[in-house]
Amino acid sequence: MASESVSKKPRIDSPSIGTHNGHFHADEALAVYLLRLLPTYSQSPLIRTRDPALLQTCHTVVDVGGEYDASTNRYDHHQRTFNSTFPGYKTKLSSAGLVYLHFGQNIIANQASLPTEHSNVSLIFNKLYADFIEAIDANDNGVGVYDPEKISEAGIEKRFKDGGVTIASIVNDMNTASPEDEAAGVDEDGLFLQASQFVGSVFSRKLRHAVNSWLPARETVQAAYSGRKAVHPSGKIMVLPQGGVPWKEHLYNFEKEAKAANAEDAEVSYVLYPESATEGSKWRVQAVSVNEGSFVSRKPLPEKWRGVRDADLDGVLAGENAGIPEGAVFVHASGFIGGHKTREGAFAMAAKALE
Repeated sequence: MASESVSKKPRIDSPSIGTHNGHFHADEALAVYLLRLLPTYSQSPLIRTRDPALLQTCHTVVDVGGEYDASTNRYDHHQRTFNSTFPGYKTKLSSAGLVYLHFGQNIIANQASLPTEHSNVSLIFNKLYADFIEAIDANDNGVGVYDPEKISEAGIEKRFKDGGVTIASIVNDMNTASPEDEAAGVDEDGLFLQASQFVGSVFSRKLRHAVNSWLPARETVQAAYSGRKAVHPSGKIMVLPQGGVPWKEHLYNFEKEAKAANAEDAEVSYVLYPESATEGSKWRVQAVSVNEGSFVSRKPLPEKWRGVRDADLDGVLAGENAGIPEGAVFVHASGFIGGHKTREGAFAMAAKALE
């Protein structure tokens, strides 16, 4: 039997969205949310059914119907012939990935108040697929992050069970009404809307972060990376003008681009930045890790400095005749980060550490 759910009072002229009823998953919950981010669908009624005749009446259908045809707004991925992927990726799309592929750039442009053809829209479009949407696609298609056979062959075992804290597993749990839902008379369609809002809110948060933090940081890091040889002729020291900049992902990307262009000295060893925007703020010198997820530094700060603080550290540095001014604050025991009261001091520490 068909049922209808709406998050807002639908307009008569709003195009209806159809998806299947019964047990729901993260992909169609997200697909519906993504559509409703667009002005065209913002007040669209939702029809959850598997009745082909009722689905035929819907303007747009996701995750049901056995058809993928963007010209008729049909976005199912369950048919045997389906093998579409996001450009540059191997993971087969789910209904979320299909909707994102066709509508994602418009969603981003609308949310970021940018023209659809703007280069930043394309950057975010690809970033959000890699950071979020692909995992939804993979989960719905039964694709794990790692090849289970290779994991087994290597004898690697999980240290703990992590399935209960994935977004997909939480959406799955939302198929069961809580006592509060039952008391409020929330039906299956109401539970679906809760799930759609939940998974969609994660997407929206990631989109806001990409627009408000990731993009500005990219511009800051790009300028710092491009100008690093003016800081030190080796190009191994990069200076950021302010603290709190999420620089790692951008730095690795710019290094990768430089290597692809056969640029010399593409890799940075140390990144300098002030601790805060306060005048006279202390400065940090951080060793760049071998990759974004690693705790191993490319070139840790010297072993003699590690675990030493304040005047004791000044004494160690003075003994090396490195020309480092007094005001050293600390060097972490692992050598991945250190601090100085001044920019000049932090720079001198980094320059000496390069030797």
